[in-house]
Amino acid sequence: MIRFQKNVSLAGHVAYKIGGRARYFFQAKNIAALKAALQKAYTEKLKVFVVGEGTNLLVHDKGFDGLVVRPAFTWLSAKGTRIHAGAGVPMRRLVAFAARRGLSGLEWAGGLPGTVGGAIRGNAGAFGGEIKDSIARVKSLNIRTLRTLERVRRACRFGYRSSIFKKRMGEEIVLEAVFELRRGDVSAIRKSTEEKISYRKARHPLEFPNVGSIFKNVDVREVPRRILPRVAHVIKKDPFPVVPAAYLISEAGMKGVRVGGAEVSPKHPNFIVNRRNARAADVKKLIARVQRAVKKKFGILLEPEVQIL
Repeated sequence: MIRFQKNVSLAGHVAYKIGGRARYFFQAKNIAALKAALQKAYTEKLKVFVVGEGTNLLVHDKGFDGLVVRPAFTWLSAKGTRIHAGAGVPMRRLVAFAARRGLSGLEWAGGLPGTVGGAIRGNAGAFGGEIKDSIARVKSLNIRTLRTLERVRRACRFGYRSSIFKKRMGEEIVLEAVFELRRGDVSAIRKSTEEKISYRKARHPLEFPNVGSIFKNVDVREVPRRILPRVAHVIKKDPFPVVPAAYLISEAGMKGVRVGGAEVSPKHPNFIVNRRNARAADVKKLIARVQRAVKKKFGILLEPEVQIL
């Protein structure tokens, strides 16, 4: 018998520490339990939302009038150069697991927050690497039909911070994945991974609740021609040429700007941190304010990377 928790504060289940309550909450430890929970939700005509560690999620102050499901699938194993990981495995655990076995390809994810499922859904990336670079195949579950699907990398339609799972939001849940890595030197892999972790600690405002980058970096092809000379010196590869959103936000004079308890971080302006008991409404207003400022100065409309529930 599947039993849902009732009236659960979502602020305690997401990285931002912001958000109202979920009518129901369920943590599924295996696929059978997940299917049973979804079947019950369908029978009771409940809306369903899936959450991992909530590292890229802003929850509405009113919460969610339905069922929030967390797939706590934490299995992790290796065979040869392949790693099989459940969707609920934290990325930090996956990266460390690969490093201990001398498997290279995930060093770029050193210090990356969130779970395997979330990273796949949003094709997480940093330092020129992306999750798609190492994916062999992904297994998912159709929320309505409860049918499992398995896709090879190409069929996942990975794009810049996107995938078929994100495009079909609310239709499928990532269950697990197989990563194809390559043999490498354990010491070199660990050193490269630690460099990424240290970089994040030094440059990111980890002392406050946050959900990482709020906005996507801007594809150079989308930058107005008249603006290109002004931003040419900051263009970087991520994994294609982009203008960092953080630079645009800073130049638009938004560093340190606050709305309620939310603040555009002076340390890294593409982070909006929960500095002091911020509400979702504060963050939303600040997102809009940043967009207006950047649009006015550069003619560029920043696209949010954070998901809003």
